[in-house]
Amino acid sequence: MDSGLSLSRQITAKQIRRLQKKANWLRRKVLEMTVKAGAGHIAPSLSCMDILVSLHYTGILRIRPKNPKWSDRDRFILSKGQAAVALYAVLADLGFFPTPELMTFTCQGSRLGGHTEDTIPGVEAFTGSLGHGLAVAAGIALAAKMDKKSHRCFALLGDGECHEGSVWEAAMFAPQHRLNNLVAIIDHNGLSATDFLKNYLDIGPLKEKWEAFGWEAMIVDGHSFQELCSVWCNLESRRTDKPLVIIASTVKGKGVSFMENKPIWHYRIPVGKELKVARRELSLNKFKEK
Repeated sequence: MDSGLSLSRQITAKQIRRLQKKANWLRRKVLEMTVKAGAGHIAPSLSCMDILVSLHYTGILRIRPKNPKWSDRDRFILSKGQAAVALYAVLADLGFFPTPELMTFTCQGSRLGGHTEDTIPGVEAFTGSLGHGLAVAAGIALAAKMDKKSHRCFALLGDGECHEGSVWEAAMFAPQHRLNNLVAIIDHNGLSATDFLKNYLDIGPLKEKWEAFGWEAMIVDGHSFQELCSVWCNLESRRTDKPLVIIASTVKGKGVSFMENKPIWHYRIPVGKELKVARRELSLNKFKEK
């Protein structure tokens, strides 16, 4: 994939600044798409944007925008389908479909619905119902093993989604079949649709739970490109038959101060003065290369 940036074993400060600028530009695009549509889950999309950028703009994901169904591509499943608007922005920017189409998000006749659909180039699965993405990813990873293929499968889950029993069924299944070609990433922002997880059903200790299920588990700062890319750069050198789960600590609504860690912004769209503040805070000049 020609992402304009290829990582070596050590990410440079210049590469980090480029990734920060790209993530900020994409957050602004998400803002404009949701404002125009009057719909969309903006805060959950902002929290996972750095994770999406670290995978899609560094050459870690083996994908070909001009050939979305390339048989040897890595598969990426957005299990937290409410963040569809973030993935659409990434895919269009990479060339999977025309960028102007982004502004049709959820409009009548548009193929860009509120949740991801596999009819869209670059989208591997429909994930409107939470809790299914990891199982789909595990099935794809198992098929790759059976067919002796080298592609990997990545699944991005929300932490509130980990309340679903189907997540833990898949979590048991993957180690049983030694799916070391499967990587789960949990967008761990501590919030679900209406409240903090700790206030109604805590999911911790998350790392220890996944390890007990037979996974290799790591905790990283989900907004640190240094930490995220360090993990991705070491994937090829893994010498284990365990699947890998990355617990990425994030901030829901990241990048817009009045949205950060505020449950009310799970589905709300900023208007008036709120919108002016959001646009200012997501200014393209926020990260300047020196």
